[in-house]
Amino acid sequence: MFTNKTLLITGGTGSFGNAVLDKLINTDIGEIRIFSRDEKKQDDMRRFYNNDKIKFYIGDVRSIDSVRNAMYGVDYIFHAAALKQVPSCEFFPMEAVRTNIEGTDNVLNAGIEAGVRKIICLSTDKAAYPINAMGMSKALMERVFIAKSRTTQKTLICGTRYGNVMCSRGSVIPLFIEQIKNNQPVTVTNPAMTRFIMSLENAIDLVLFAFMNGTAGDIFVQKSPACTIKDLAQSVKELFNAKNETKIIGTRHGEKAYETLLTKEEAMNAVDMGDFFRVPADTRDLNYGKYFAEGNSKNMVEEYNSNNTTRLNINDIKSKLLELEYIKNELN
Repeated sequence: MFTNKTLLITGGTGSFGNAVLDKLINTDIGEIRIFSRDEKKQDDMRRFYNNDKIKFYIGDVRSIDSVRNAMYGVDYIFHAAALKQVPSCEFFPMEAVRTNIEGTDNVLNAGIEAGVRKIICLSTDKAAYPINAMGMSKALMERVFIAKSRTTQKTLICGTRYGNVMCSRGSVIPLFIEQIKNNQPVTVTNPAMTRFIMSLENAIDLVLFAFMNGTAGDIFVQKSPACTIKDLAQSVKELFNAKNETKIIGTRHGEKAYETLLTKEEAMNAVDMGDFFRVPADTRDLNYGKYFAEGNSKNMVEEYNSNNTTRLNINDIKSKLLELEYIKNELN
């Protein structure tokens, strides 16, 4: 499906972009374009991969002109550019608006103008029942791409929503390892807090599944296991034979006790596709009367969250961690 095609990855210097490169660079894909504003990370990637299939574009999704400069000849887009850190978005919410919402609109508009065939937008579990600025901005990002998907027939626009990716940039596992190696207490916010657990490979599989199966406005969710933060910290300590104390520091501002991948309202209409859920877009038109005169006869069902999914024990978590190259390298 990527034979001789050109793929653009916005925010491509991040963990997701690197994982896509690792998966696709040795296939018969024509070209992979990395679009980001970080020239240092681009240069690091350029030296590391040293592959003529990869082209680098400096730009910012906030500027539609810089996005347009990277669009010519593009067949597909994986839109991963975002502000993702909860604390920074809390302190600077308008920055989250400009990148996550307006930036997405710029990518979609430029892609439609350029005749891009498919655009997959990456979202987060924090967009479901959002309580912080990061989640709220990603929830509106989802509404933007769903609305935009109705306005074009040539460009298929859909999205994915997934939880915490193990060992991705800014995630908690590298922090635990750093604390262990520096002989510091391993800091846990709330021991009973649960989080979905998935690898970067799972995230890529989800995006590719959406790419192959998506229709306009869909949101795809991968069924994922979860664990408590206490068990996650203990698993990392056991893998590294660490005796560090575990220090409970309390829930941080803007954090949830558990994460949701499907709201109750979405779960009513979600299509079970085996390892994935597909949430179809609302297809009502601009006849606003239908919003008042017609309802949904389906019964409300349970949301899909990190408290009611499969719960991993410590041995399960350790097995998952040992599959990761990052963990293998750190153990060595």
